[in-house]
Formats: sequence, structure tokens, C-alpha cells
Amino acid sequence: MMTAQPNTSDKRTPPQSNDDIRWQQFNARDRQSDGDFVIAVRTTGIYCRPSCPARRPKRRNVTFYEVPEAAEMAGFRACKRCHPAAAEPHDPDHQLVRVICRTIMETDDGIPTLHDFSVATGVSPHHLQRRFKAVMGVSPRVYANEVRRHRVRSLLKNGNGVADALYGAGYGSSSRLYENAESWLGMTPASYAKGGKGAHMYYVTADSPLGRMIVAATARGISFLGFGDDDHGLEVELRQDFPDATIERDAGPLQKMVSVILENFDHSTPGMGLPLDIRATAFQAQVWQALRDIPPGETRTYRD
Repeated sequence: MMTAQPNTSDKRTPPQSNDDIRWQQFNARDRQSDGDFVIAVRTTGIYCRPSCPARRPKRRNVTFYEVPEAAEMAGFRACKRCHPAAAEPHDPDHQLVRVICRTIMETDDGIPTLHDFSVATGVSPHHLQRRFKAVMGVSPRVYANEVRRHRVRSLLKNGNGVADALYGAGYGSSSRLYENAESWLGMTPASYAKGGKGAHMYYVTADSPLGRMIVAATARGISFLGFGDDDHGLEVELRQDFPDATIERDAGPLQKMVSVILENFDHSTPGMGLPLDIRATAFQAQVWQALRDIPPGETRTYRD
């Protein structure tokens, strides 16, 4: 079990905000960021891709949006130089990833096999697995497992019984769910469905490639992992999801564990240029896997 170490220095550089990182990418005309967000300029009423060749505006006149539709709903027009609303150039690997992700989302009776993906894409199992992992950072099966677990969480939160949530997410029997559910729910499915009733949760927030991140855990495991623009919004979301749990901020083992995990990431987002929901699911799968891979002897309960 990990123990908190005394803080020997407070002279750390404050983490950059998501918008600060986007501003740097915009100034660098980073083509790899195209499709990740758009930039709206209030003084011109126009929005652009990050790689737009136009002259850069002043920072105070800029607003960032996740997708072109959001900028247009706010009253901005698409730039005629960079055409930010146009489809991205065809990328064979991204197209392959989209087909695999769509196959996963459309399968509600378990996890598709590599053969299923091969039939859907026309690519051999070996090559599609290698190409998917190169783009997303995880294998198709790990990604599919994260999608299925998200379905269970959503069904439980929406009032479905444990058995219904299980079958709705493609699990074969309630016994299989109960065998390992506590490792990725942090509590029994019944407690999770009741808003964390009886659970004692600790949480931390940190900067990540997808913006601010919140991780919450019980003595049994990780219960919540989310991303957003600010800590307050993430904390509100956590408490809304677990209204009947006891929740408090952690400054000990969980904080240190999350910091160590994030240090191992290269601060690039999986699947840059793909839709945000696909990229977020892939990054969540990476973080969940890293948290679960920590040796039991180092932190079994996340909290002393």
C-alpha cells in the first residue's frame, strides 16, 4: 500500500489549460490538430481550422469550439481559406478505426472478434489490430471492453436492474458481472445503481491530454473517470452521479498514483482527428488499464 510522501517543494509550474494548449497548436498551425477543434474569431465572425494560413488574431478575441456545428450555432461563419467544415482528407487508418468502432457500437451481444472486424473492413485480423492500436493506443478488444463497461454504467444509472444492465451490455450472465465488476465499478453493481449508497469515495483532479481529468476511487477500486474544462464542473458531475456516497478530495496515495500514470503518457491524444467521443473512449481505456495494472502490493485500497 502506498503512503503519502511530504511535499518538499511547491515551485511547480501550473498545468496549462486546455485552451492554452489549443492556442499553442493554433499558433503553430498544427495540421495534426485539424478535426480536434475549431477557432472562432469574434472580431471577424469567422471560424477556422488550427492549420489555417490566415494571419493570427489576438488571443483575447478567440473562442475555441469542439466541432464546426458549435461555432456556427454561436453565429460564426466558416473560413473560405481553410474550409473548417469540410470533411478531413481521407486517411485509410482513420477510416479503418471508424468502421471498427461502428461495428463495436452496433454489437449488443458481446464483443466482436477480430474475424468480425476483418469481415467488416476487408483487412486481415493481424493488420487491422496493428493499425487500430497504432492510432488508438489500445487494441480493438480493450476499446470494446471500455464501450461495454460504459453501457453497464449508463444502464445502471438509468434505473435498469443489474440483470437488465448486464444483458443490455452484452454480458452472458449476472454471475460473470459480479465476478469482476467491483474492479471497474469500485463497488457492487447494486450500490452503483443506488448512487453509491454506502460507499466512501476519494477523488483527485489533474491535467490530461483531454483537458482536466477527475479520478474517484473507493477501497475496492476506481469508480469514476471523467474529463472536462474545469475542476468545479467535474466535481459537480461526480456528486451528481453518486449522490448517496461519502465523497472527499484525496491528497495521498490516489493523487500520487494518478500523477505517476500521467507522467507515462506522452501528452498526445489517441486518434487525433477522429471524433471526440472515439478519442475519449480510447484514452479512458488507457487510463483505466494503467490504474488496474498497478501491483496490488503498491496500492490495493487507494487509501490508507
